[in-house]
Amino acid sequence: MKITNICCIGAGYVGGPTMAVIAKKNPHIKVTIVDINAERIAAWNNKDVSKLPIYEPGLAEIVEETRGKNLFFSTEIDKTIAASEMIFISVNTPTKTYGKGKGMAADLKYVELCARNIAEVATTDKIVVEKSTLPVRTAQAIKSILHNTGSNVKFDILSNPEFLAEGTAVQDLLSPDRVLIGGESEDAIESLAAIYGSWVPQERILRTNVWSSELSKLTANAFLAQRISSINAISELCEHTEANVNEVAKAIGMDSRIGPKFLNASIGFGGSCFQKDILNLVYIARSYNLNAVADYWEQVIILNDHQKRRFSDNLISTLYNTVSGKKIAMLGWAFKKDTNDTRESAAIYVADHLLNEQANIAVYDPKVNSEKVQADLNYLNTRSNEENKDLVKYYDDPYEVSKDAHAIAIMTEWDEFKTYDWQRIYEQMKKPAFIFDGRNILNKKEMTKIGFEYSSIGQ
Repeated sequence: MKITNICCIGAGYVGGPTMAVIAKKNPHIKVTIVDINAERIAAWNNKDVSKLPIYEPGLAEIVEETRGKNLFFSTEIDKTIAASEMIFISVNTPTKTYGKGKGMAADLKYVELCARNIAEVATTDKIVVEKSTLPVRTAQAIKSILHNTGSNVKFDILSNPEFLAEGTAVQDLLSPDRVLIGGESEDAIESLAAIYGSWVPQERILRTNVWSSELSKLTANAFLAQRISSINAISELCEHTEANVNEVAKAIGMDSRIGPKFLNASIGFGGSCFQKDILNLVYIARSYNLNAVADYWEQVIILNDHQKRRFSDNLISTLYNTVSGKKIAMLGWAFKKDTNDTRESAAIYVADHLLNEQANIAVYDPKVNSEKVQADLNYLNTRSNEENKDLVKYYDDPYEVSKDAHAIAIMTEWDEFKTYDWQRIYEQMKKPAFIFDGRNILNKKEMTKIGFEYSSIGQ
């Protein structure tokens, strides 16, 4: 099928960057991203590209280059679906908060709504591409909905999972390790492969069956998260044996069978994918009565939760077993550097634990605003919105946030944190001045020389 119009349903962290790069590399194809959230679409259409709803290095430049030429953002979902030959489903698939599978299974209601919408609107043949992270066998449900419309429209279902890392998403798209396309129809697969082939070498475009493609996404994230939990488990052992986790990580990372990536000890992983996808994997395994498999992967999550709790417990015990009424300055709220995404950020859970101990939390993040900080804490429902507002203050300046603080907790590995005038910060803090480096980004010798009581992970 010749593709001249692409529709992407969902203007989020996956749909936005992916479609922007596809538009840049395929100027002959009209790419339209649609979303029911008018406010989000308006932000994507903002003349000031520095105010896009998603921050990714390099994204604003690509949007500025393509928007209005062959990249468009719209709320006209039905019209765009009808005009397109290929439709990407890139909507949220959060973990269920209700019913069967609560707390583990993926909530597929948005995916199903998309499929039903496509079925109602389509009058010509369509290629439907799963871009959202989905449980294995989801394509079967989409296929069932689309193939029972009673019309003569032909639908081909493809799985094309994303393997993007937030903070490097644009670079990952421009130079991917691989592009994975799963499907039954060779023609449909090659139609999508041709779009990626405009910039990705053919040997990096993998064709599989749809089930392998769906499962590969969950498996990739599970393996990466497993590495983080593994080195974090060793970090606790290092602290009790006077070993240095950074030295251990370097030593094992030089083994070509292991490699150095995802071996940075920290307060734990966050983001929208790792925890959600592992829980999904656990749920799927349990649904097939594969309990040993489920228990294995669930331990990755248990260790990650333990690491976050261990960090906050250490902070409390070091501050003489009480943080009540004390100002704790948190540097960073995003789950990782170079993104404004806060989903499952360790900062949220550490802050919540400290608030339970009646601490006063002060937050600074270069890309996350005060509204998002409050919304993240309110979502936990641990206390009233008013209490969160009273106990958590947001600052636009890193020096103001640390003024009169009893301790600083580094929650995100933003590069700018390394460049601060730490002598100035030390002088305006309560004494003794504590730093809890949850990302191991500062130099311990330099910090202790200034006068800080410095604590890090695995050292």
